[in-house]
Amino acid sequence: MARVEAFLAGQVAARPDAMALTDSIGTAWRFADLDRASDALAEVLRGAGVAANDRVLMLSENCASAIATLFACWKLDAVVIPVNARQTAAEVARIVDHATPAAILMTTAVSKDAQAHADRMGAEKQTGAFGTMHLAALPTNPDADLHDVATLLYTTGTTGDPKGVMLTHDNMRFGGMASSNLRNMTSADVVYGVLPLTHVFGLVSVITAACYAGATVQQEARFSAKGLYEAVMNGVTVLPAVPQMHALVMQYSKEQGLSKLASPSLRYVSSGGAPLDPAWKRKAEAFYGLPLQNGFGMTETSSGASATDNELGSPDISVGPKTPGTEVRVDDQAAGGDGAGIGEILVRGPHVMKGYYRNPAETAKALDAEGWLRTGDLGKIDEIGHIHILGRSKELIIHGGFNVYPPEVEAAFNDHPQVIQSAVIGRMKDGDEQVLAFVQIADGDHVEVEDLRRFVAERLTGYKRPSQIIIGTVLPAAPTGKILKHKLLEAFADQLT
Repeated sequence: MARVEAFLAGQVAARPDAMALTDSIGTAWRFADLDRASDALAEVLRGAGVAANDRVLMLSENCASAIATLFACWKLDAVVIPVNARQTAAEVARIVDHATPAAILMTTAVSKDAQAHADRMGAEKQTGAFGTMHLAALPTNPDADLHDVATLLYTTGTTGDPKGVMLTHDNMRFGGMASSNLRNMTSADVVYGVLPLTHVFGLVSVITAACYAGATVQQEARFSAKGLYEAVMNGVTVLPAVPQMHALVMQYSKEQGLSKLASPSLRYVSSGGAPLDPAWKRKAEAFYGLPLQNGFGMTETSSGASATDNELGSPDISVGPKTPGTEVRVDDQAAGGDGAGIGEILVRGPHVMKGYYRNPAETAKALDAEGWLRTGDLGKIDEIGHIHILGRSKELIIHGGFNVYPPEVEAAFNDHPQVIQSAVIGRMKDGDEQVLAFVQIADGDHVEVEDLRRFVAERLTGYKRPSQIIIGTVLPAAPTGKILKHKLLEAFADQLT
């Protein structure tokens, strides 16, 4: 079995002095530096008792030390568990209890939240070629079932039993190569690495893809619209992001009096994690002066399962055709399906997870005997083989007996010039499911609810129109920028009727 660290070994052999990465605290490593840093950290972990098939939990924000941790674990044949340091002590404890790691590493040099976890755990400071980190060793046992697993990724917002997605070395290599090839990445590229590497998008589509291509990754610990703007104006060539990040950098530029981004280097812009709508896509393409590529993937598919390769101005808002080596079909008899082409998206291929760690019941629900993964996403495949995502099956709203797909309603709101982004959910009341819309506008802007109501009424049939529209300047979001819909009711509880 080929392993992910072979990508690094190949770069070291061919281009040891080429730049591998930079980060927000001034680190600049060549591929040879990254190799030495991961070797040094592997020795620290070995000294703490970490062995093959052990788990190492990494509490981190994006930085060079975090990337060194990945390769250090793989060199030991250990399994790395990337967890965002901004998670609470209770959330971290739940993952620790489930995964029973042999060690916890914290990127304390770049993250005050990681430092808080280190202080709470009584972790010991470690310094070396890898920088400064903190380490807590724990009692554990190797697990032979993990012999081919590279990483465990615990899915965001899980409740009840934790769901640790087991991604193998083959999964990650396939996903990284597919992402790199899709973007035509080369060693001349500089990839903006603000997507958290604790998320599959940042881990596979950015870090693994860049290492395969020999590209440089500009790591950023936290997203800011100003930081993204300055990066693309100063050498970044590839920008993978989620729609919320694009929306916020466009808003930032508008506040600076700029309607377009005149980057001298940017050549590729992609959006993932949420569906596009035509008006927003046109707005983003006019801003960047580049086509906005879209795709579909999830943690369980090692990121991308489909992606577009459109020309500037293309009206296509699909997530593109399936990626090479991937199989996709629609089960229109599944929950939320209509029996006529709309149904649950199923995916099969070498990038599909091994299963959920220590959770055979959930694995059996997600993966069938033939290797098909039930994604939980509703969609359809058009006549030219492009996939259209209509939303999560569990987020489907049934109002008055009619199916309401939240992305369609969100698209109507996002077409409004003062709306940065929106989120639509359902809420059961008086025996029927209401459509609720949460709309983000810029701080200092003003728009009336009734104006928005009239605006979307021209774009949506009656049963799709929200019963309540709530306007705010901030919506609850994950570190990736993705709106956390499960937190909307709590965040705006005082405004709900």
